[in-house]
Amino acid sequence: MLTLLELLQSNARLTGAELAGRLDTDIRTVRRYAAHLRELGIPVEAERGRYGGYRLARGYRMPPLVLTNDEALAVVLGLLAAEHLGMGTAAPAGAGALVKIERMLPHALREPLAAMRETLSFTANAVIGQAPEPGVLLALAQASRARTTVGISHRSWRQEHTERDLDPYGVVFHTGRWYVVGHDHLRDGLRTFRIDRIASVTPRTGRFTAPDGFDPVTHLTSTLAQGSYRWQVEVTIHGPLDAVARRLPRSGVTLTPQPTGVLVHARAERLDGMAHMLASLEWPFTIHHPDELRGALKNLADRLAAAAEQGSRTAEPPR
Repeated sequence: MLTLLELLQSNARLTGAELAGRLDTDIRTVRRYAAHLRELGIPVEAERGRYGGYRLARGYRMPPLVLTNDEALAVVLGLLAAEHLGMGTAAPAGAGALVKIERMLPHALREPLAAMRETLSFTANAVIGQAPEPGVLLALAQASRARTTVGISHRSWRQEHTERDLDPYGVVFHTGRWYVVGHDHLRDGLRTFRIDRIASVTPRTGRFTAPDGFDPVTHLTSTLAQGSYRWQVEVTIHGPLDAVARRLPRSGVTLTPQPTGVLVHARAERLDGMAHMLASLEWPFTIHHPDELRGALKNLADRLAAAAEQGSRTAEPPR
């Protein structure tokens, strides 16, 4: 019945045969479902004849939200995951949506979902997101889909304000921040902008065509990987490519298969963090660059050896 209601809401008119095909049932069952909806106060009209069919009464407005149990669970889990990943656009919005959904659910489903919300844990640490203005985010997404140029008011990290036209190729969410990737008319080149630094979006009349095969995610991650880091690291990890890729961060690292393993190019601000990552792997590795990384690994090894020796002395029985 809920599926029938959704079909009638999404289509001006559907014949009994069309509805039966969509619902994988027969016309008699469709008539029974329509009668049940009428009993619930939903005005489903049936018209006979060649151009007849089923439709909702003109002017009838559906309730704002009708969810099955599985759909409600999917929405709640999505909201919880978005909050954890820093993906929300505004803190009150997600909390308000959860309250409204739980309020409209029957008690039999409300209690299990509340238990899920209170007991669900994540293996990854929560991300503190940089929330953009919802209207700006939606306007950029619509312009990207419609392939229309927009004007943006942008504030750089130096607090410099510029007005520029942008052909938005795509919107990307990455580690707590929203980005838009596209052709910047002001600089006449491909640029990436943090959406939380865009104050407003103004539609333009121009249209554009994105480059064939352009992937906004690949461009963003490669751009971030080429950022200004202190150290350029090159290491060969003597292990299988798929397994190594699962253990390393997705951004800021380039992996190239080699006969002896995987050649890793990475950028790092601090070498002690890189030393910890390499030490955590189960495969041997060869450091090509920089030499200072060897010193960071030796320091880590000395600290581990000292900790092990301290534990050994503590465990000795008194004489």
